[in-house]
Amino acid sequence: MGTETDEFLAEMVPRHHAAEVSFRNGDAGPRLALWSRVEPVSWLGQYGGCATGAAEVTEHFRRVASRFTDVREFRFELIAADVHGDAAYSVGFEHFLGSFDGRADTVMTHRVSRVYRRENGDWRIAHGHGDVAPWATRRPPRT
Repeated sequence: MGTETDEFLAEMVPRHHAAEVSFRNGDAGPRLALWSRVEPVSWLGQYGGCATGAAEVTEHFRRVASRFTDVREFRFELIAADVHGDAAYSVGFEHFLGSFDGRADTVMTHRVSRVYRRENGDWRIAHGHGDVAPWATRRPPRT
């Protein structure tokens, strides 16, 4: 059996991936299913900025999802994650190829972080952040 962090990642990474593919196809529902409805809930990001409270976060995600269509590629690159009791976090990059605001072949890389809390035995996101990686308008750095 793996560590608590390994178990968290084995559960959440596939759920996130499926939710984000749906989001990039215009459907915010699966992403919203991962989010807490218990306050406090918050989002900090671009495409409309901050949202505070579950209702505002819901409206924000629905509005932003409507700008995405036709995802052809989506990949999550995990940088760090950890679990401490009933709290957890993840940090990484989301790489996307699809349509955004009607522009086909849009390539995006977002820096993302999520803060989770365990609610009734299930992991729910209480806070998240996402923005375009600073190098996203140029070629990514080579390693």
